[in-house]
Amino acid sequence: MGDKKKLTVSEYLTMSQYETKAQVMEVSEKTPKMTIGVPVESTHQERRVSLVPSSVSTLVARGHHVLLESGAGSKSNFSDLDYSEVGAEIVHSHDRVFEANCLIKVAPPTLDEIDLLHPNQILISPLHLPYLTRDYLLRIKEKRVIALAMEYLQDRDGSFPVVTILGEIAGLSAILTAAELLNSSGGGNGVLLGGISGVPPANVVILGAGMVAETASRSALGLGANLSIFDNDISKLSRLQNTLGQRLFTSSLNPVYLKRALKSADVVIGAMHAKSGRTPMIVTEDMVQQMKSGSVIIDISIDQGGCFETSEVTSHDKPTFVKHDVIHYCVPNISAKVARTASIAISNIMTPILLDAGETSAIERFLFSNYGMRRGIYSYKGCITNSYLAELHALKYTDLDLLITSNL
Repeated sequence: MGDKKKLTVSEYLTMSQYETKAQVMEVSEKTPKMTIGVPVESTHQERRVSLVPSSVSTLVARGHHVLLESGAGSKSNFSDLDYSEVGAEIVHSHDRVFEANCLIKVAPPTLDEIDLLHPNQILISPLHLPYLTRDYLLRIKEKRVIALAMEYLQDRDGSFPVVTILGEIAGLSAILTAAELLNSSGGGNGVLLGGISGVPPANVVILGAGMVAETASRSALGLGANLSIFDNDISKLSRLQNTLGQRLFTSSLNPVYLKRALKSADVVIGAMHAKSGRTPMIVTEDMVQQMKSGSVIIDISIDQGGCFETSEVTSHDKPTFVKHDVIHYCVPNISAKVARTASIAISNIMTPILLDAGETSAIERFLFSNYGMRRGIYSYKGCITNSYLAELHALKYTDLDLLITSNL
């Protein structure tokens, strides 16, 4: 005890237990950002663009890199300067844009464009069923990309946001287009859609009671047309009547009532939507033959196969054809008539999706936690994951949930 060395205060305070020690801090993993490609659209007289400058500004601010092919927004009246000023990289090579790890289009890729895709790339575009072939699907499959169809993307409430917003545009455009086609200069019988004092209005029949039907109905009623709406979902018909605030002729798709309405119709609008696969064919060729000469069919559902047996895909250059003396308008991208409005609408929906996807370290984790996005995938890294498409084209179907879970 007596031999124990006594320490001074200064010696005690400088001992090792008071030396500064290294502390291991948790470092969050840096989230990789996406390179998003926006190419020029060249099919079906497409005038829309998938991302507008305001959306590009948001994406760039969050650290994403946007590659925009020169002229991609010009048909929607957005210049390259508009995009470059908000941070997009303007490139003059179509191939260069396809190097992006996420490609977003407002028209399906052509066969030549499919050759430019690379494995694990995310492809977001519409899936126009009338143009879809087995060879097309096989080539998408061979590229081992993650391909999503815009029209099948679902929101948390079960709605289809792209279909809904473009449906609003299509519904309004359909009525305005029908009014023009009924004119003598449009090939019709010279009928005014709304009628005037002493002259009865035109009869408009709408198949479907979703968002397209709601917008079309509101427009038709605003012009003074006589309206009939058919749908097998009675709750939708009830909702539509309550939304419009007046009693309308509504019916289930009863063949007897439908035939009677078609015979007296001046305009018939197909506005059915399928949650997956093809829309049901409601109107047979025999029904079309019994329609009035000079009447008009506008098949908005043509991008999912159409709901008229006589429908054939048309384009903005030649939008109509006549069959059984009935004028058919079957343009799949009807909203391209108002390209700027439609581009902003699509961009508003796709931007939050891209932002959410960019926050995850792996696309599999994002898809695992987002059921609505999974509903849109039809090809995943070499596997066809849409049961309808697989069955239609005699291809092997693989459950997407199993694929994603196995990669986590």
